[in-house]
Amino acid sequence: MLKVIEKFAPPNRAKYLLRLYATAAPKASTAQREAKKPQENASFMANIFRGNLASTQVFPYPDVLSADDKELTSSLIDPFEKFFLEVNDAAKNDEASKIDDNTLAQLWELGAFSIQVPNDFGGLGLNNTQYGRLCQIVGANDLGLGITIGAHQSIGFKGILLYGTPEQKAKYLPQVSTGKVYAAFALTEPSAGSDAGSIKCRAVKSADGKHFVLNGSKIWISNGGIADIMTVFAQTEMVDPVSGEKKDKVTAFIVERGFGGVTNGAPEKKMGIKASNTAEVYFEDVKIPIENVLGQEGEGFKVAMNILNNGRFGMGATLSGTMKHCIATAVDHCNNRTQFGKKLKEYKAIQEKLAKMCLIQYATESMAFQISQNMDAGSQDYHLEAAISKVFASEAAWYVCDESIQILGGMGFMRATGLERVMRDLRIFRIFEGTNDILRLFVALTGIQYAGSHLKELQKAFKNPAANLGLIFKEASRRAASTVGMGGIDLSPFVAPQLTASAKEAGECIDIFGKTVETLLVKYGKNIIHEQNVLNRLADAAIDIYSMVVTLSRSTRAVNEKLETADHEVQLTKAWCYLANERCRTNLKHATSSSHIQSYKELSDIANTILENGGVKTTHIVG
Repeated sequence: MLKVIEKFAPPNRAKYLLRLYATAAPKASTAQREAKKPQENASFMANIFRGNLASTQVFPYPDVLSADDKELTSSLIDPFEKFFLEVNDAAKNDEASKIDDNTLAQLWELGAFSIQVPNDFGGLGLNNTQYGRLCQIVGANDLGLGITIGAHQSIGFKGILLYGTPEQKAKYLPQVSTGKVYAAFALTEPSAGSDAGSIKCRAVKSADGKHFVLNGSKIWISNGGIADIMTVFAQTEMVDPVSGEKKDKVTAFIVERGFGGVTNGAPEKKMGIKASNTAEVYFEDVKIPIENVLGQEGEGFKVAMNILNNGRFGMGATLSGTMKHCIATAVDHCNNRTQFGKKLKEYKAIQEKLAKMCLIQYATESMAFQISQNMDAGSQDYHLEAAISKVFASEAAWYVCDESIQILGGMGFMRATGLERVMRDLRIFRIFEGTNDILRLFVALTGIQYAGSHLKELQKAFKNPAANLGLIFKEASRRAASTVGMGGIDLSPFVAPQLTASAKEAGECIDIFGKTVETLLVKYGKNIIHEQNVLNRLADAAIDIYSMVVTLSRSTRAVNEKLETADHEVQLTKAWCYLANERCRTNLKHATSSSHIQSYKELSDIANTILENGGVKTTHIVG
């Protein structure tokens, strides 16, 4: 035992720990140990940053819908699909840069603007998984129209659902569900894009404390020109109850256009999602009743982030539908187009493209509905997974659409095919609701913070080993087994027998991932926040690990339930895990490789030269 402690204790503490162990310090009480324990996190992704397996949210693949839920969802699918087939015209919406009144009226009749509003307030009362299923239909047909719907409910009034008081819900939810009143989410400002904490909008509380007066502006607000109810975020002055110090903190408000002083600019001219209304919104001396504070004063940033986190799974569901549409278009072309005397479908290069498109669609859909069902089951630890889903889905859909256009060739470039509109619409998804660049850093740094707290816990445990032998030996045993190539993460008990090899690949990636995180923490400490090149490689490895695990889980479900698609889903999973495993190992190697670290430094030097020059700085070959 002493040798194990000596081996795995920090080198400069080994002898000290041995002496401590020999003196057998008094054992802390159970209550004391429990009080000091960090809060448990059920997130699968958070735990792999510690090299641990928390399987409950990934295995088995969740199935939370009751028979009644499934029947209700099925009853809504046909009307939604019929609407897009017979009523909506996506090309017309794009051309006109708006959705006509008749189309919107029928959307309201369908209940499309109140999918998750409880029945008591006039909505359909669906859960996240049911919402995601309907989002797929929207994504397969018209992303511009989808933004109008999503901006209204996924973020527009979502804060009222999550944080609203009973009075706020009773007043506003009927309006946004049956009253045909549009909602919007107003966070972004000219100086506060990804840096939401730097907003300039200000709300000043009146002397009598009965209302706030709001001034400022917001930009790029989806539904900004048509919404009569907005969730608005503004700086408010807060007084520390202990020190008496005054400090600005963000507060969330429910703002009605009818309060007066709320105006908007002309609709923005955009690359894509033209059918949606995007406008600048201005607030001039808007008088907001104190009862319209959403959540607690000073906790607006938390409200904003939780609204965005809560809705991100919907993007994955929506874009998995978009990918299905793109793949179907490409498949139809491959089955009918003849070149050089053969159908396109007979060429190996085309087959590889189609297969990879389907792999990535399967992974996207698997992520989205694993997250939604975990949320419906009551999980509160899904934020890393939701961020990963958003990044993965937005980049996956762009890839699939681009490859579909490539397969169609010149025809894909033509407006009549519809894919050029889809590509224009897709470009925004990597930017809004958290840019993919920021979300990658969010994934890496949040996970590292969780891993770091574990290392601190171990460090404290080593100060009093006799009172923490369980924790110390558990960690020591895990590391010892991993060092000699035994133990480690074993996913085989969770998967179908034919997926054991793929599960081994995923488990090995998790082991390497945990070791890499610890290496980086030891090397950089809290300065890791400045190593964004390294963090991006870590985030990409995390994304690949999650994609492997969700496909393993979903295809195992297909095998266990003897679904007719089981063999195909197993094939998809095997192929995906092979590719993801290669990428993951490469990214983790690059995160710690001295030659790659030097390469990142050289890239920074090149960028600084370009920035100083105001652009490209090379001597032209012809003067």
